[in-house]
Amino acid sequence: MADALPPLIDPADLPGLLATRDDIVLVDLSNHENHAKYHIPGSVHLDYARIVRVAKPVMGLLPEPGELEQVLGAVGIGTDTPVIAFDDEGGGKAGRLLWTLDCMGHHQHALLDGGLVAWVNEGRAVDQSPTPPTPARFQAAPDPSPVADTDYILAHLSDPDVRLLDNRSPAEFSGEKRFAERGGHIPGAINWDWTEAMDQHRHLRLKPLDQLKATLADMGITADKQVICYCQTHHRSSLIYVLLKILGFGDVKGYPGAWSDWGNRTDTPVET
Repeated sequence: MADALPPLIDPADLPGLLATRDDIVLVDLSNHENHAKYHIPGSVHLDYARIVRVAKPVMGLLPEPGELEQVLGAVGIGTDTPVIAFDDEGGGKAGRLLWTLDCMGHHQHALLDGGLVAWVNEGRAVDQSPTPPTPARFQAAPDPSPVADTDYILAHLSDPDVRLLDNRSPAEFSGEKRFAERGGHIPGAINWDWTEAMDQHRHLRLKPLDQLKATLADMGITADKQVICYCQTHHRSSLIYVLLKILGFGDVKGYPGAWSDWGNRTDTPVET
């Protein structure tokens, strides 16, 4: 078994890490245009759409394990391959990959803090030539513990040991802005826009972890509770899932489908 990666890696530390490890796959979930324009040397591109499933009107569902085995193996992620993920937006897409890996029983992974935004804006070397992946064999060991589905949430709405953390904008949370048949939020949820985790002055790195932990505690989000993160499709909330794991929260779940599921059903309660 390879040495464990720290869960959060600063771009300044990445070259030294890659120089001493030849087993790491660096995965870029930036959009195609940005990856073609510039990417971290040696990184392989993974199209975000390949790791989410759509069943309209519900978006952002978890693909079947067999499908994910093919997708992950094709970009060089094997069953035990250490993975460092990044993107061009502050970590939502990269976080979704790391959550997906957790769901498939793969826990050897890390988030590149600030991703491509920090890497490029701090003048580090970039490449325009695509890196051909070396295909690997990924064998999923599906783990349901990182997943909260609609039935699970309905069953735990009154559970004092469960916190629902809505990572959409305040306008979406209130119902003023609506991207589903119904607007609003899951009853009892706490709103914390995912961008609040990002340091706009440090190229979209996460804010200092102690500061984030204190901010969350002030909202009642503490490590002694189970926390369920959601947004519209569990894209934005995937970053917060990863953040909570970095902060040492032991019981964190993501809601695939998220508001695109909850807000398009007729059997789910809604608050505005």
